[in-house]
Amino acid sequence: LAACMIIIERLLYLKRISVDEDKLFVRIKSSLLEGHYNEALSICDQNLSPFSSLLKIGIENRQQPEHIQREILKDAAALEAPALEKGLSALGTISTISPLLGLLGTVTGTMKAFGVLGKFGAVSDPSALASGVSEALITTVGGIVVAVPVIIFYNFLVNRVNLILTLLENRVNTLVMLINARNGASNKGDSEDK
Repeated sequence: LAACMIIIERLLYLKRISVDEDKLFVRIKSSLLEGHYNEALSICDQNLSPFSSLLKIGIENRQQPEHIQREILKDAAALEAPALEKGLSALGTISTISPLLGLLGTVTGTMKAFGVLGKFGAVSDPSALASGVSEALITTVGGIVVAVPVIIFYNFLVNRVNLILTLLENRVNTLVMLINARNGASNKGDSEDK
């Protein structure tokens, strides 16, 4: 149940920020190319995602030298990563523990079956062993039934988060280049006007 809640929450969260961030980046890029920094900041404020936070920090630090901008954004990205990775370690733990709990049930069920054999010796009625064997099989199946889909979703979500982090890094680099190209053009225009 906990795994299902984590999976659903993460899927919805990642879907929301992925869709929003494509649109957000296009709008902010357009504002930056036109030199409308306040408009770009306003767009960031309207979207509460890790990406908009990074863009806002980049825009607010546009006057800094490029190497400082990159360092500031790298530090900010490190602070945003936990929001993307939220719940994934719990999901990984559930996927690891589920088969072990199934194995534990297998062991206890087998012990119960052998306990019946030890208590009564040769058993003429197989139903006396059935509950122990049944427990062993049910817990094994239960552990596998939980683990397999959780492992699949865990790997999917980890790959998705890694992709988003890579996209964030690429877009932040693009942002720094846009800001510096715009600043360079403004500075060049200012010096030519004088």
